[in-house]
Amino acid sequence: MTRDEDIQELRERKENARLGGGEDRIERQHDKGKLTARERIDYFLDDDTFVEIDALREHRCTNFGMEEKTVPGDGVVTGYGEVFGRKVFVFAHDFTVFGGSLGEAFAQKVCKVMDKAVENGAPIVGLNDSAGARIQEGIDSLAGYADIFHRNQLASGVVPQISAIMGPCAGGAVYSPAITDFTFMVQDTSHMFITGPDVVETVTGEQVSFDELGGASMHGSESGVAHFTPEAEKEALDDIRYLLSYLPSNNVEDPPRLDPWDDPERRDETLIDVIPDAPQKPYDMHEVVQGVVDEDSFFEVSASYARNILVGFARLDGHPVGVVGNQPRVNAGTLDIDASLKGSRFVRFCDAFNIPVVTFVDVPGFMPGTDQERRGIIKHGAKLLYAYSEATVPLLTVITRKAYGGAYDVMASKHLGADVNYAWPSAEIAVMGPQGAVNILYDDELEAAEDVEERRQELIDEYRDAFANPYVAASRGFVDDVIEPADTRPRLIDDLELLRNKRVDGPDRKHGNIPL
Repeated sequence: MTRDEDIQELRERKENARLGGGEDRIERQHDKGKLTARERIDYFLDDDTFVEIDALREHRCTNFGMEEKTVPGDGVVTGYGEVFGRKVFVFAHDFTVFGGSLGEAFAQKVCKVMDKAVENGAPIVGLNDSAGARIQEGIDSLAGYADIFHRNQLASGVVPQISAIMGPCAGGAVYSPAITDFTFMVQDTSHMFITGPDVVETVTGEQVSFDELGGASMHGSESGVAHFTPEAEKEALDDIRYLLSYLPSNNVEDPPRLDPWDDPERRDETLIDVIPDAPQKPYDMHEVVQGVVDEDSFFEVSASYARNILVGFARLDGHPVGVVGNQPRVNAGTLDIDASLKGSRFVRFCDAFNIPVVTFVDVPGFMPGTDQERRGIIKHGAKLLYAYSEATVPLLTVITRKAYGGAYDVMASKHLGADVNYAWPSAEIAVMGPQGAVNILYDDELEAAEDVEERRQELIDEYRDAFANPYVAASRGFVDDVIEPADTRPRLIDDLELLRNKRVDGPDRKHGNIPL
């Protein structure tokens, strides 16, 4: 064979790999409204930066006639490229090859890029579109999944891991995305579940559709498995690129700063009018966040799940920060199980990747009731407490209105190690609300009063003046200052600069035991 023939053979093999399962299957993928694995990678990465790894890898299975069915690449495209000029490793399931099913060679390809991502300190992005384990390869498929899961665990807290679900994801396949830091699910075309609707009906008798059981809307709003639920694949890929712009490449780097476009000294006078005069009246914490962070920089995470707390990324003078805030518009901002899980997961991610956390507090307490108690509000609420308490990144807290009871302690209080704690003049920091306190403290006096309601209101006003304000906490040093709302942005920016080189050495231990 001549040198020209060698080169021609190589080109033909590479072209076969690029075609995956062939033109017919590519067309079927498009008919479903889905991109192919290579189209997804090409759209996601910066132009002309993708370097493929193991393009010619093939399976070694000889069962069920599989030796006659080999395709270069074996159902997954792996490699690395750049996003906004920064290195990112990526793998994309190719549904046109064996339905994207995972076998031994497939798993080894994924494991290789995951290992390289950790070795080189770069994020790993997985684009999932798979029928699940390759039945023909039996136990080798299950072993392949477990190898990937183990690498997910090893990479956790070392490099950011992001999963996009762009098709089916069932059985053991769901656990890898569940371990990663953020999961995107595309509306209408993606599904995640342990077992599909047919098995559910056989085992339980329950009839349920694919979307009801494991669709993007369900996982985005009810289970919390999906952090983002974009309408289309390209929107998902755009959002992943945007998310990466807030994140460091690994756990020893600082998050990337952008050239600031918003005045660091900007004072937003409208913030003084955000808090209603009536203490029971709701308002939108988004308005507070938007008034403080760099203009249009807030990127909310899990926006449809546990809406009584909001979390997301933003920038202050170009520097990324994590934002956590109670949401008075939903259940008065009360902390329940879902809110505790959502908040603690986010705080721990920020702490792992050197992202300061800014917390806006307006919380009347934990959600009472038999349902919450039976489902474990005590241990789940303790997760949020644990997450803040173990965090070593800069923690900055602003109490806008209510901070009652144990929920005051949990929401990044000074007592858990927060670096800077501010209160607005509208803040109420106490064991409980004035009305509840009066009913307990003055029960006998109220029974004897001629006009119970008039006396109750007098006592409530006295309690609020004496206790439900920020000044008692300020006198103890539990808040560092009571500030005007308009001063919040410049104060936080100054504090972040002061805390830029914060270092904390904790006790020597293998790891803590968070109340799972």
